[in-house]
Formats: sequence, C-alpha cells, structure tokens
Amino acid sequence: MPDPAARPIAPPAPPIPLAALLAREDLGLRLVAGTTDPEAVAVQWVHTSEMADPYPYLLGGELLLTAGVLLTDPDAYAARVVEAGGAAIGFGVAPVHDTVPDALVAACERLRLPLVEVPPQTPFTAIARAVWRLMAQVRLEEVRRVSEAQQGLAAAAARPDPVPAVLQQLASRLGGWAVLLSPDGSALQSAGRAASRDAREAMEQLARVVRPGQEEEKDGAARRTPASATDTLGGHQLAAYALGGTDGLVLGIATEGREPGGHTVAGMAVVLLSLLTAPHQGADATGRSAALVRLLLGASPADVAPALGPGPWVVVHATRPGLPPDRIAASALGSTLGSALVDADGATVRILLPGDRRIEPQPGWTLGVSAPAVPAELTAADTAAARALRRAEATREPLARQRDAGLAELVAPGEAAVHARNLLAPIAGLPALTETLRVWLSLHGSWDRTAVALGVHRNTVRQRITRCATLLGADLDDADVRMEFWFALRWL
Repeated sequence: MPDPAARPIAPPAPPIPLAALLAREDLGLRLVAGTTDPEAVAVQWVHTSEMADPYPYLLGGELLLTAGVLLTDPDAYAARVVEAGGAAIGFGVAPVHDTVPDALVAACERLRLPLVEVPPQTPFTAIARAVWRLMAQVRLEEVRRVSEAQQGLAAAAARPDPVPAVLQQLASRLGGWAVLLSPDGSALQSAGRAASRDAREAMEQLARVVRPGQEEEKDGAARRTPASATDTLGGHQLAAYALGGTDGLVLGIATEGREPGGHTVAGMAVVLLSLLTAPHQGADATGRSAALVRLLLGASPADVAPALGPGPWVVVHATRPGLPPDRIAASALGSTLGSALVDADGATVRILLPGDRRIEPQPGWTLGVSAPAVPAELTAADTAAARALRRAEATREPLARQRDAGLAELVAPGEAAVHARNLLAPIAGLPALTETLRVWLSLHGSWDRTAVALGVHRNTVRQRITRCATLLGADLDDADVRMEFWFALRWL
C-alpha cells in the first residue's frame, strides 16, 4: 500500500475550484452531495478509474471520474477516496447506471466528499480538457498578478519612503496586513488592514523564531534556525520571513486566505526589504559604520583616517521636508546613493560617500553636498555640507552643492535676510532710496555713473545718498560700512 506521507501535496499547476467546473454549461455537471460550498473544493488534477478500490492509484486532490463499473460497496468506495485525499467524485450516468446510486450519494454526504453527476452526453475527456484549460487560465492570471505586483513593488521601492511604500503595496496586493518587525517581535512599521490583537501576538511569536543562516544549540546539538514560519489563526494565514543581511528584521504578513502567486509576491517583498534595510557593507567596508561616521565628523581625523582610507570623500547632509528622519529611511537613502556610512541619529541624516560618486537629487529628500575632501578635511566638509543643505532648504531646491562664493556663503540665508531687513528698515519703504543706494554702492560711489545708470541728475544722487546716510545713521564714506550695506542689499 502506498505511503500517504509520500504523496505529493500539490501538482506543479495551480488548482481550480470545483465551482469553476460546475459553472461550465457545456459540461452539464450537477453537484448532488458532499458540500454546499464548491468554491472551497480545490481540484488539482483529473483521474479516471474503474477499479473497485481506487486508493492505490490516487495521489490526492483528484476529481475521480468513474462510471461505477465495479462499484459494489459505495460506502467502502467513498471512504477509500477520502482516505487517499481525493477532492471529489464525478459519477458518469449510463451505460452502467441510469442514475447516481442512492447509497453512494448517502456515503458522500456523510463523509463530506463532493459528488458530481456527469450526464451521458459529456465524455470524461471533455472534463479533463476543461480542467487543464481552467488551470492554464489560473496560471496565466497568476503570472499576470505576479508581474503587476513586481512592477508595483519596484515602483514603491523607488519612492522617497521606500520601506513603508513597499509594505503598503504588499498589503494591497495580498489584501491583508504587512508589518516590519524587530528581532524581539515588536512592530516597527505596518500597512494594510490592522490585524487583531491575537494575530499580532501570534506574529510576534513567529518573528522570534526566524533567523536565516544562524545556528543555535539545543539539547547539545546545533541546528539551523528557519528563515520563515507560518501559522493559522481564526481563518487568517500568518507568515513571517527573516530579512537577509539585516539586524534580525522580520517581514510579517497576515491574509484571509492563500491567493495564487501570493508566496511569490511575498518573496519579492522580502528581497526588496532586505536590500532596503541592509547595511550593505562589503569586505572593504569592514569597520565603517554609523558610529565611525559620527567619529569622523567630530573627532580627530588622524585617529580614523586609517580605517576610512585615503579618499577623497564627500559628505552629504539630508532632510525630508515635513517628515522626521528614521533609521530605515536613512538606510534606504544611503543604499540608493551607494554607501553604508550613514548617521541618522540627529535631525539631519549624514552620509559619507567616495569622492568620485555621482550624486543626484533624490525624490522626497533635500540634500546638501560638500566638495571632495581628504580625511583631514572632513570636519570642514561636514560644515560645508550643512551650509549647502541650508541653502537648498532656503531656495527650495532638492540639492545644493558646496560652492566657493566668498564670505556671503558662510552666513545662513535665513539669518542674513532677517539681519538685512533690520539693518535697512529705515529706508525699506522708500524704493527710490534703496535702489539709488544699491546702484551707487555697485559703482563704487561714483556720482556721475550712478546718475547715468538711474537716468537722474548727479545732484539728485547726492541728495538721495545723503538722505540714506541720515536715515540709516551710518557713515557711508567708511569702506566697512559700505560693504555691510552691500551684503545686506544682496540678501534683502
């Protein structure tokens, strides 16, 4: 007798619901016993047999087609089909039996084994062909669904907040709840329909047992911890997947059922989230961590230069308008820019990159980029990146780079504008005086050239400048005073 444990659980093709066959009007099939929900009966393949005991010839999940040639004990026959894991019986009416035997109907009803009447005009081969065609349609739908999910997840991974975007896309595609869990089982981020308290607790338990590539001692022997785990709770399917290359993060998914291609979609999300949350440290980056970045940008460069390398290096400061920084988003930004040297402990994310790396604007982020610097100059580069970020925020540009623009570059634009308004307040409401002062200073105090530029008499220029000096209470013959007002007019 075949070993039931050795029977394949499912064929390579996706199963179809019995209801799909019953809905085919050309087949004329009729459900007569065994179930009230044919949609829940999965048909994995078709088998025709006239043996008195079909058990040795069944693998499980079949729609067993028979005309009852050797049917002598309906109760035993139905019991053997159930024991073999058969999905349903399709009983052909004529030429052996004019109707489905009542004893078989009663046995199938008692055993909850679906029993379908096959009319005389429907050959068994037509049923088999219909099953294969329906399976092909399901497979095509599964491929389409997986393809669309792949595109959606990839687009989500390219968004400014890729991790929550991927979780939201995953929850939407699977129609459930997706959550990113820490090693202790606590939820870091989630998306989709909120799971029940029991489901959340069960998911926390699953998260504690999955750890890919790790071994633990148990009963004096080493065993490898699983990379995934599943559970069922209250009609919900729970699954936990360890993310590779991370500090023990786990992806949890809760759905109401198993949709075709769902496992494949989940696998895609695991790969993406592993890439988005991993530190991405190669062999040449051993010892370069966020702690090293903080040390580099605040300690003696001579102490850390050997671990960093000769460079040159570029410092990037980044903020997300309207959103606080977090470790996962900062790690994803570092991954996009191509660096694992990320510091996200402050209000600004700081990233260290090789000097030859091309840095482009990133959606949802505002970046300030320093010029390439050797390790001994990293403190100055950090300051330059901060100034560039302030300029980008003030001008609402997605990216600003360090530039050599003289002393004006050393002053924060917002602070400079406030200073300029206060300094020039006495003439702020007099456009003629303000413009005359600006042109006069730009032409190095030349009365004649200023008069020509403004199209007025030179005496008018003298009168206006004298008026400015009086209202401002300043000596405009002093070069230092002139320079201060020139900068103020630029910032204003």
